[in-house]
Amino acid sequence: MQDLVNIFVKSIFIDNMIFAYFLGMCSYLAVSKTVKTSAGLGIAVIFVLAITVPVDYLINKYLLSAGALTWISPQFADVDLTFLSFIMFIAIIASMVQLVEMVIEKFSSSLYNSLGIFLPLIAVNCAILGGSLFMQEREYESLAQATSFGLGSGVGWLLAIVGIAAIREKIRYSNVPAPLRGLGITFIITGLMGIAFMMFMGIKL
Repeated sequence: MQDLVNIFVKSIFIDNMIFAYFLGMCSYLAVSKTVKTSAGLGIAVIFVLAITVPVDYLINKYLLSAGALTWISPQFADVDLTFLSFIMFIAIIASMVQLVEMVIEKFSSSLYNSLGIFLPLIAVNCAILGGSLFMQEREYESLAQATSFGLGSGVGWLLAIVGIAAIREKIRYSNVPAPLRGLGITFIITGLMGIAFMMFMGIKL
């Protein structure tokens, strides 16, 4: 249990997708104009990561990795299908994003309209694919660990985009120099937030 909590906390603060790896920056910068839309997209990202990372873990363990097909027959012990990882992971991600898009459109049309093109773009959000690839690289030992990592990564992404959105709402009333208004000041704030999150690297889990 402690191991799962460590993975969860580490993926939120230490290995944050935005501030540690700068993954998912396109939607992070484009959608973070209001807290409401940022929170909606962040929750969608949490849902997609919490589902796709465990599913991709099972696919990687029982289909793709070297010797994974031995559960079918011992003669498949030498089969290695890891070269199909990208295709399989992207297919799972695209399927889940399509499901999320249909659910949001049905239950919250206003959020669906405010997110616009950036909702289907979750399918090509590098933070989503990065979650599955990091899971594969780190070789988590159980489905629970993979799920904890996926959920924590989504929460970290939500925390980052809601944080920048709240700041962007406030700086509308600030006297920002004209050349820095818009994306300029947003990049500066993102860098400062990234530096702030570096303090969590000192935490030993």
